[in-house]
Amino acid sequence: MIGRGELKVFAGRSGMSLAKRITAHLGMDTGLARTQVFPDGEVFVKLDEDVRGRDCFVVVSTCEPVNDNLMELLVFIDCLKRASADPVTVVMPYFGYARQDRKDEGRVPITAKLVANLVTAAGADRVLALDLHAAQIQGFFDIPVDHLSATPVFVRYFKSIREELGDLCLVSPDVGNVKVAEGMANLLGGDLAIIYKRRLSGSQVTAGNLIGSVKDKTVLMFDDMISTAGTVCEAAKLVMERGAKQVIAAATHAVLVGPAVERLQEAPISKIVVTNTIPPNLERIEPIRGKLVELCIGPLLGEAIRRIHENQSVSALFRDTAGTKR
Repeated sequence: MIGRGELKVFAGRSGMSLAKRITAHLGMDTGLARTQVFPDGEVFVKLDEDVRGRDCFVVVSTCEPVNDNLMELLVFIDCLKRASADPVTVVMPYFGYARQDRKDEGRVPITAKLVANLVTAAGADRVLALDLHAAQIQGFFDIPVDHLSATPVFVRYFKSIREELGDLCLVSPDVGNVKVAEGMANLLGGDLAIIYKRRLSGSQVTAGNLIGSVKDKTVLMFDDMISTAGTVCEAAKLVMERGAKQVIAAATHAVLVGPAVERLQEAPISKIVVTNTIPPNLERIEPIRGKLVELCIGPLLGEAIRRIHENQSVSALFRDTAGTKR
């Protein structure tokens, strides 16, 4: 390896399953560490192996429970730095608080920036993130950020079933995702349509106008996340009303909170394709198990980690993909 100590990959509780997929790709074992929660709720992290001078990566998705996982990540970083790990790279498959990325009204915080400050202050030397809700979040960090896209994983899957999709139309469920939808349309060979949506509240969205034709076509909708599923379900109803043959929803992050599962179960969506950035709540997703397809992003993150460790280009992984959401 070039210019760095031995590679070590650790994981918090939310990243343990994914970390095992990453280390399997790298042909190594996951680092030995344990997280303990005291009766009063305090988090304690203990490393069970030497990390002095090692190139350490710690995998934590700051998903539900967001604050618990975020605090565990900060403690993990501090633990690694105090044990003389050098450098420490934070791998955040899912970045919690990403939707609080700007002041869109008076007297509100920019919590995504606060989280970036906390991660930096804890001692992280670098961040590896996947499909951030807004690309400008990279600039919230005062340390290097490698922003990955899950599109290579999606492209590989949809190319494997391309014949059964038939006449295809890529639909962007909002204007912010047009770039990704257009890239996927070029890669998979399909038309492009755009939905104008208006958000009524944090959990309610109304889908309005459709720009483009979806009549008698398989509609494939891409987004960075499915949270309460309001956007994707309203969009699915709209395109079916406009004559679509079937609807497939795809998103990197299966947040699936609140009424999401019930909405997806009732919506005219034949398949929901997500990745394993967030560990699934098996009991919660049971009603939509028949619709759900989970793709693994472990090899993608593993390859990015290997390239960072060996001081190679990470952006070279994404030369022929649809890019990231703006």
